[in-house]
Amino acid sequence: MSLASVIRSEQKLLLPTYDRHKILFERGRGVYLWDSRGRRYLDFLSGIGVNALGHGHPVIQAALKRQAGRLIHTSNLFFHEYQAELAALLTRISGLDRAFFCNSGTEAWEGALKLARSYARVQNSNGHKPKWRILALDNSFHGRTFGSLATTGQAKYRDPFAPLLPGVSFVKFNDTEDLQRHFDGSVCAICLETIQGEGGIRPLSPEFLQLARKLTNSTNALLILDEIQCGLGRTGRYFAYQHYGIQPDVVTVAKPLAAGLPLGAILTTNRVATAMHPGMHGTTFGGGPLACAVAIQFLRLMEKLMPHVRATGAYFSAQLEDLKARHSCIREIRGLGLMLGIELDSADFAKQVVNQLMQHGVLINRTNETVLRFLPPYIIEKKHIDQVIRELAAALSAASPIPTPRQSHKSTARSQR
Repeated sequence: MSLASVIRSEQKLLLPTYDRHKILFERGRGVYLWDSRGRRYLDFLSGIGVNALGHGHPVIQAALKRQAGRLIHTSNLFFHEYQAELAALLTRISGLDRAFFCNSGTEAWEGALKLARSYARVQNSNGHKPKWRILALDNSFHGRTFGSLATTGQAKYRDPFAPLLPGVSFVKFNDTEDLQRHFDGSVCAICLETIQGEGGIRPLSPEFLQLARKLTNSTNALLILDEIQCGLGRTGRYFAYQHYGIQPDVVTVAKPLAAGLPLGAILTTNRVATAMHPGMHGTTFGGGPLACAVAIQFLRLMEKLMPHVRATGAYFSAQLEDLKARHSCIREIRGLGLMLGIELDSADFAKQVVNQLMQHGVLINRTNETVLRFLPPYIIEKKHIDQVIRELAAALSAASPIPTPRQSHKSTARSQR
C-alpha cells in the first residue's frame, strides 16, 4: 500500500485528531526505521519514549512469540503468572509497595486521582468534608481523559472540553511561594511531573519538590508523581524522583514499560492502598499476560542498560552544550539522562529544524512550540549522537550563523530574526 493511498483512506475514515508527517514506516531494527521508499531514519524520538529498547529487540521478540503462543488475554477475574512478578520488580526499583496495571499513562493518572480522593475519605475521621482539592502545575501535561485534562496546566488542551473535574488549582512552575499560597488543609494531593515532557523538558527544582513533600507530609495529603515519560530508566535512574532524595506516595508509569505494547501502572504504598477495595477500580485489558510477560523482560534488560544510559546521556548533554556555545539561537539545554531538550528562540525556527533533520534521516520532534525534544532508545551509541549533532549543527547554521569577532551577539541575534 502506498503512502498516498493510506493518506486518502485515513482522511475518509479516521477522526481528524493527528497532523501526521507524510512518511509511511514499514519496519524497524535497533535505532533505525525504514519507510515505504526504503529510506532509513535514525530514531531519536522512539515513539515518544515508548521504544526504549529500539525496534525489534531479540529478547522482546522472543518474549512476544513465546507468550503469544501460550496465552494473550484472560481478564482480571482470574489469575495469571506475570502480574505479581512484574509488580515485585516495579516495587523493588521504586521503593513502593503495591501496583495496579492498566493500559496507558492517562489511565494510570486517572486511577491515581481516584486513589487520592478515596484515601482522603478513608482518613476523614472528624465528620467534616474530606480533603478534596488537588494542586497541579502550570505547563504540565498528564493525558487526554477528563481527569488528566483537568490537571493539565495548558489551556490549549483543556479549554475545548470544559467544564472539567472541579477542585483543581494550578501552581506556578518551580515557584515555592506560590505553592505555599495554594496549599492548605483542604488539599488531598499535590500532582506533579518530575520532569515536564510535553511542557518542554523542564525538571522540577529540588527546592520545589522537597517543599511539596514537606507540605503533604504535614497534613497527610498525597504526593503523586507522573513519571510516564521520565520514569523507567529514561533519566539514568529507575525514576527521576530518585535524583531528588524524596519518596512519593504514588507514582504513575507507562510509555516504555512493555516495550511497545500498551501497559501502564500505578505504584503506591501499603498505607495508601488501604483506600481501595474490590469493585472500586478496574480494567478489562490492563495487566494481561502478554504485556506483563514482555514488561518483565524489559525491566531485566533495563537494569543492565542503566550505566549506559547515564554515560551516553552525559555525552549527549555535553555535545549539546557545546552546540549552544556556538549558536545564539539556543536559549537553554534542559533534561537528564536521555530525556533532553533544546529551547530555541523561535517556534517557526524550531519547526524548521525538526523538518530539516527529518529530511536528513533523523527523527526528533518539537514540544511546547520552541523546544526540540530528544527521547532516543537506551541502546544508542556515541556514533549516533555524533550524527545527530552534525545534522543539528547544519540545521542551526542554516538560519543561525556562528558569530565572528566582528559581530556582536546582539546584532547576530537580530539578523536571525
